Amino acid sequence: MGSVRKASAWLGLVDDNEDERYYDDDYSEGTEPGEAWVTDPRVKVAADVAEEKGRRIGTVTPDSFRDARAIGELFRDGVPVIMNLTAMDATDAKRVVDFAAGLIFGLRGSIERVSSRVFLLSPADTEVVSGEPAAHRSDGFFNQS
Repeated sequence: MGSVRKASAWLGLVDDNEDERYYDDDYSEGTEPGEAWVTDPRVKVAADVAEEKGRRIGTVTPDSFRDARAIGELFRDGVPVIMNLTAMDATDAKRVVDFAAGLIFGLRGSIERVSSRVFLLSPADTEVVSGEPAAHRSDGFFNQS
């Protein structure tokens, strides 16, 4: 839209139809039940491929102990879960950690502390690889002896 047209639209002399150019005719008013709403259809495709290959990681930031169910359902489905308990009070956080300990014991998984109040729950068939910092490696790129 030219500057004269913009000024005319601002003054109300002509209709401002600039926004109508950006609407997509394929826009749907809602989503199907159980389907996540995304703005880019490629996101859904990537999620489907990741689910097929088993390359998903769940992140859950519970507000209370009631949100522990989401952690349990993801972990039960074989998805590694990152629990971020920083938004919880100490007593509820302890209950969620106890719940997670029961999950990993019952499903033969493992739990690792990532940082203060952040934990990684890994299913039995998942290997957690911890990277050694490059400064401590003897065979690294920077070791030019």
